[in-house]
Amino acid sequence: MADNATPAPIRVLHLEDSEIDHQLVALTLRKHGMAFAMERVETLEDFALRLEQARFDVVLADYHLAGFTALDAWALICTRAQCPPFVLLSGAIGEAAAVEAIRIGLSDYVLKDHIGKLPHVIGRAIEVWQARQDQARADAELAASERRLAALTEHLQTSIEQERAAIAREVHDDIGGSLAAIRLDLAWIARHSQDDAAMQAHTQAASEMLQHALEASQRIMMNLRPPILDQGLVAAIGWLAEAFERRTGVATVLAAPPAGVDIDKTLALVAYRTAQEALTNAAKYAECSRVAIDLSDGEGVLTLEVSDNGRGIAPEALAKPRSFGLRGLAERAKTVGGWLDISSRPGTGTTIVLSIPLDAAAAERLDQGESA
Repeated sequence: MADNATPAPIRVLHLEDSEIDHQLVALTLRKHGMAFAMERVETLEDFALRLEQARFDVVLADYHLAGFTALDAWALICTRAQCPPFVLLSGAIGEAAAVEAIRIGLSDYVLKDHIGKLPHVIGRAIEVWQARQDQARADAELAASERRLAALTEHLQTSIEQERAAIAREVHDDIGGSLAAIRLDLAWIARHSQDDAAMQAHTQAASEMLQHALEASQRIMMNLRPPILDQGLVAAIGWLAEAFERRTGVATVLAAPPAGVDIDKTLALVAYRTAQEALTNAAKYAECSRVAIDLSDGEGVLTLEVSDNGRGIAPEALAKPRSFGLRGLAERAKTVGGWLDISSRPGTGTTIVLSIPLDAAAAERLDQGESA
């Protein structure tokens, strides 16, 4: 069924000290079939009062008024959250004044000699204003959504680390304790079966398997909750680099401040997990022969760079929704005010850079640098 509802009239506040000109505006709007409700005010005080008392869809203002100009009226209301579109209507306004009016935010201007254009200008000003309002609401909703996502990410990361710590304790206490007891039993069997070659062989094989299980459990515990972080971030990433090189055979070089970096455990854990994930990706996908890790804290910013000389990542692969590992690193960086940059091209290797401001001044400086 067609919607035959009559559109609501456009509410117009007319700042004008001439009743004749006010009536001319009303006649022009009626002539063009515009449904409107318009009222006239002459002073700045009444202008501000009416805007406080009621909501208007558009403001029309003469430029030259008694003791003030339309720009004074604009300055009075432009900082309001719901400032309506503001159209300048004047009989004589220089080009410089018109340009300045548009520059400071007025919607448009119409010369009274061309008043026939006014309905079109009003309609366009309202459309533009509405589009900006819609965009502002969308931006606010997006910002709120991003804040909720950041809070959820932080909560999930905290929960994950707590769960990892709990599993690491269970591995240490239960599995580690059981394996230690088995080692003692195997040693007892070995001592009491020295004349039985077959038993000795089986005992030796079981001992080797046990040693492998002990090393695996220690490696799992280190990955779940690295106690080496208590010795500092440089030591922890150094351990990661050594373990990576030993496990993969890929030459791994670490450059870091000799005195270490002084950061709290939350930031250190973010950096450690970033390095860990970057090395895991290098081992799985890069097919590289060299990895370089650069850690620094110059100018109040913690920077971790992990680069390899492998086959690189295609742009479409980076953009895949299922790139959870890299996306997770980026979200984790955001929870501590940092960000992640990934640069890669097929055949040229991959570089992952984590940057975390360590103080407010550094954060502000970097924000200004990004917006420049």
